[in-house]
Amino acid sequence: MQYKGLLFDFDGTLLDTNDLILDTFHHVIEPKFPGKYSREALQKFIGPSLKDSFTEVDAKNVDVLIAEYITWNRQHHDELVKEFPDVVEVLTRLKESGLKLAIVSTKRREALLRGLHILGVAELFDTIVSNDDVVHVKPHAEPVLLALENLGLEKAQVIMIGDNYHDIEGGQNAGVHTAGVAWSLKGPEVLQQYNPTYLLYSMKDLLTIMEIQQYA
Repeated sequence: MQYKGLLFDFDGTLLDTNDLILDTFHHVIEPKFPGKYSREALQKFIGPSLKDSFTEVDAKNVDVLIAEYITWNRQHHDELVKEFPDVVEVLTRLKESGLKLAIVSTKRREALLRGLHILGVAELFDTIVSNDDVVHVKPHAEPVLLALENLGLEKAQVIMIGDNYHDIEGGQNAGVHTAGVAWSLKGPEVLQQYNPTYLLYSMKDLLTIMEIQQYA
């Protein structure tokens, strides 16, 4: 069956928020647990929800840590994020071709919208599924299935695309095809272990998969 929709993770997939996320976690955690988490160790918190991440750090103070994270993240968001190569061009081309596009993220809706507006692509997406919209976040199937429902598409008609194992497993748990992005901070070798349907080395690879002609 021909693909009719694409579901995208956001952080680390469309918008390079890696430095923002790592710096925010460091700002919140380091004063309370000096030296416990190196910058490399903090990378495991990229992908899971804030609740899951801070439960691992300090289960008794999750709400306080989340509040601190959100405050610092808001203050430094715009200065620390940047577009990955070809994202806006390819998303625009995909939309022009008639595909339905969705964001499926563990991020808060407020932060998602801010990032989408920075990229200038908010209007390209037919639906956004954020942490605020579900009971269970990826890798649970719920967010992907909600996106399918919102788009009016079947499982065989979409690909779930992301930079983290949560995205690949979330897509697999929902019964859809998946794609990992090689520009993931964790590297393509890590994502390949989760057997995505596709591994993208450039956003433009999506145009090839969708059989969409690139701009001259």
